[in-house]
Amino acid sequence: MPAAIIPLVQDVAAGQSSPMQDNQNPPAQKTPDATSQDTPGNAVPIRMRLRLHFGDLLMLGPGKADLLEGIRDTGSIAAAGRGMSMSYKRAWSLVEEMNTAFRLPLVHSSRGGAHGGGASLTETGEAVLAHYRRLEAITLQTGQDEIAAIEALLAP
Repeated sequence: MPAAIIPLVQDVAAGQSSPMQDNQNPPAQKTPDATSQDTPGNAVPIRMRLRLHFGDLLMLGPGKADLLEGIRDTGSIAAAGRGMSMSYKRAWSLVEEMNTAFRLPLVHSSRGGAHGGGASLTETGEAVLAHYRRLEAITLQTGQDEIAAIEALLAP
């Protein structure tokens, strides 16, 4: 029986050189995941993490996508980082890495001060995030039969 797509909350640990290491447990993220039904009411989550490697230039995966979403939703790099249990320094470092890798920046930020600072996604940032999330959904949906076949080969 093919696995069904459901939303699952995931996390990204702070201070990683890549958004998620395979041996780490994930923090809060809205990535579509598959679930298999062994028996009614007994859902087995199947996670898929899509990482795009653009040579040595950039790796774009669920952690950076979550950071972009957090910045979009909170208007703050610091708040987005805190929401992922990540230091401001680490969040800012990832933003700088993404801004440098693309032709146009993904995040626009303004300094704090008396009126407070802030951050927002640029048009390019919104586009990159939307393309990445669509690619995740397409990959998971298209791979349902293969996911179910691999799952069927697992030990009980």
